[in-house]
Amino acid sequence: MEILVLNVGSSSLKYAVYKDEELVLKGLIEGTKGLRELRKILKNHKIDAIGHRVVHGFNITKPCIITKKILKIIRKGIELAPLHDYPEIKAIELCHKYFKVPQIAVFDTDFHSTIPDYASVYAIPKKYRKKYKIKRYGFHGISHEYVYQQAKKILKKPLKKVISCHLGNGCSITAIKDGKSIDTSMGFTPLEGLIMATRSGNIDPSILLYLMKHEKLSAKEIGRILNHKSGLLALSEKTGKMEKLRKSRNKKSKLAINAFCYQAAKYIGSYIPILNGVDAIIFTARLATNSPDIREKILSNFNYLGIKLDKNKNNKNSTIITKKTSKVQVLVIETDEESIIAKETLKLLK
Repeated sequence: MEILVLNVGSSSLKYAVYKDEELVLKGLIEGTKGLRELRKILKNHKIDAIGHRVVHGFNITKPCIITKKILKIIRKGIELAPLHDYPEIKAIELCHKYFKVPQIAVFDTDFHSTIPDYASVYAIPKKYRKKYKIKRYGFHGISHEYVYQQAKKILKKPLKKVISCHLGNGCSITAIKDGKSIDTSMGFTPLEGLIMATRSGNIDPSILLYLMKHEKLSAKEIGRILNHKSGLLALSEKTGKMEKLRKSRNKKSKLAINAFCYQAAKYIGSYIPILNGVDAIIFTARLATNSPDIREKILSNFNYLGIKLDKNKNNKNSTIITKKTSKVQVLVIETDEESIIAKETLKLLK
């Protein structure tokens, strides 16, 4: 059985083809004509099913076949995850038109469904929480799950207490206990948590009320500011791309980097007591796997844990970047969300 896996971004399309669980084809298409180009690439493949990474699943806690009812739920996510859910829905609709095979949704929120209520609740009146299903859902769950499983294989031992750091254009940090997510930095939407490329991360909600009043801004305009004009871009006043900021020596770029690393360290530090210690810290996604200086800056806050960074391994982006005598192991693992989606798709169809 050939499974096509699609991981759709706002301006690119990651795809992979698996024959059962064996990868046979993988690639990235930039731009808006991704699926049309992909049809040409797949002309010699007989696709039996398509697995999609879907960002927001609300209260759906496991992969499912995409029916009209499920698609209706996914559509609700456009308002909450505008950078992701709209292109995902377009891809699902085009796949229905082009391929006419079963389509399966694997949700980023699935992995975080184990977060306890006291960690996922927002302290607002119950009538709003209930009516709008407001709680901390968490995101990047497929990625966090994958790197956790890989870390166990690499270290060849069970890992009870792990902190996973997915740092890319979007960023989230997750506390994993006995293989289950117990807290994560993103919340009701992917906007909460860390400073990101163009997203603000955590912000005093009264700032928004203040700006709406004094700048006469609409909710839509506020949303655009927070999602597209904030984060590293706003602090540097130049770019939201960390690789460019790292090459710059001006004060604004330095401020953006320092603020980012400070927040990442603060989140990691806040998860150590709720885990009652930590066995391993994992860095994944493009920013984390290609920035030795950023990793070193973040980890410099945790010498008290007995973390002993091997600078040579860190500079080479090795898989394990700590010394053998380190009390906490730190790993750098390339994420592979597509393999998880393929397995879940195959499992559901069988």
